[in-house]
Amino acid sequence: MWNPGFAFAHRMPARVTGFRRSFSVYSVFYRGSARKPGLVLGLDIGGSCVGIAYRVASGAEGAALAYLRRRELVTGVYREAVVTFTPLDSPSYDSSVPSLRAHAFVVERSHPNYAGDLPLAVQARLIRAARGRAGTNLEYFSNTLLHLRQSGIREPQLERLATTIGTSLVVASDQGASALRTTCACATPSALWRARGSRLVARGNRFAYRRWLG
Repeated sequence: MWNPGFAFAHRMPARVTGFRRSFSVYSVFYRGSARKPGLVLGLDIGGSCVGIAYRVASGAEGAALAYLRRRELVTGVYREAVVTFTPLDSPSYDSSVPSLRAHAFVVERSHPNYAGDLPLAVQARLIRAARGRAGTNLEYFSNTLLHLRQSGIREPQLERLATTIGTSLVVASDQGASALRTTCACATPSALWRARGSRLVARGNRFAYRRWLG
């Protein structure tokens, strides 16, 4: 959300109704492994979500979508959808316009990497223990929470998860970077998640999960 990876003409805070932000996707590549899966965010069905909407300059839509599809549609755990959003406090848009549409990537619930609505204690154990190609799951979580706060977005569920994990964020005033202090020992994921790890889909196996459907 804070690093879209493509050129854009304008960004604005926006609310999507019908989807919520949640740690509902197992990560077995970037922030975890098949033995110790991590958890990353996805847009799951239900509730609402405040985030950032990006407007791309005319003529640049194809390149932006191509980049996002390469990045997000790696294993098939996300699917592309067109969602309706409402701009929040944006002077660039007429307030009489109730909603706009945007491309988003939402969770595919039939995928084996879909974790569902795990208890906070289980989420905390997975996030504390996992590490992948892009770094630790704790780093991902702390950066997410930090950038949400910097964007003026408060997520009560993520705040409760932070309390359960037992971490605190410190912003270095001279660099604007985040540092993480862990105030509790890392826990090993339960045997249930290790056993299920053999069915998790790694990077490059976008459609492999369909073998387990039906």
